[in-house]
Amino acid sequence: MRDVLAVGNALVDVVADVDDAWLAANDVMKGVMTLVDEARAEALYARVGPAVEVSGGSAANTAAGLASLGGKAGFVGKVRDDQLGKIFRHDLTAQGVQFNTSAAKTGPATGRCLSVVTPDAQRSMNTFLGACENLTDEDIKDGEISQYRMVYLEGYPFDLPKPREALAKTMTLAKSHGVQVALTLSDSWLIARHTPLFRDYLMMGIDVLFANEQELMTLFPAADVQKAVASARRHARLVVCTQSEKGAIVSAAEETLHSPAERVSHVVDTTGAGDMFAAGFLFGLCQNMPLPKAARVGHLCAGHIIQHHGARPKMALSALLAV
Repeated sequence: MRDVLAVGNALVDVVADVDDAWLAANDVMKGVMTLVDEARAEALYARVGPAVEVSGGSAANTAAGLASLGGKAGFVGKVRDDQLGKIFRHDLTAQGVQFNTSAAKTGPATGRCLSVVTPDAQRSMNTFLGACENLTDEDIKDGEISQYRMVYLEGYPFDLPKPREALAKTMTLAKSHGVQVALTLSDSWLIARHTPLFRDYLMMGIDVLFANEQELMTLFPAADVQKAVASARRHARLVVCTQSEKGAIVSAAEETLHSPAERVSHVVDTTGAGDMFAAGFLFGLCQNMPLPKAARVGHLCAGHIIQHHGARPKMALSALLAV
């Protein structure tokens, strides 16, 4: 039995350092993900300085992190049969992730995300989805899902009709096989655009819900985050709310706990912190770790990733397990 099959957008990240003045001059909203067309993506790319290209995509990052820990991970997402698509496939499979989704022969280019990072390490993402728009329910294979303990659904594809259908099919097939379903909310603006849709998915039954504080309180408005967590727990067996440097709240039927974050001396780039926390936490669940230990593995992975540019591990994360 394999561990986690992640489903989401297949993107190549372009990471560059900027300052707040650059954000203002280029009308870029700080700290959120904004969808852009190809022309806007090219224009922004032309205005940044030196940049690093690295394969990304939220769910794909989590799959890569889980594999780096020693877990058995897979990914479903759509790329084009172009150079960036080949880079994405190579990078993911080199991490040990199974990626069997066929590349599109026609249509938009492989998607990319310009992730600009300000001196406070906040990342602002400008995403051209490209080929991601052509992920369909035909890419979701019953025989593949049945091999896994859990599917992990990324929230970003909710913006697109075809990928949204692919997520729905994944969830239906997973439940038919007794495979657990995990969902990450991904972005507060995304939640605001699709609040009724996300609530419908939660009503279908989610085993593990990941969100940061802002995302959770957008979906479940409340006086404080503890009340938002309590509301979410009515719809999910396990709720994991990350709070940046404050740590994370983990709430299940038997306990609610606060897990402190790992101390990091120098934060370079918060891109992928939530993705790596999810990787560590899911690995812990698949290894039947107690919730506090699973959360600590998540924090160790997040602490590693925020110390360099890009959202993929630069070492075998399994080495962190000895800490």
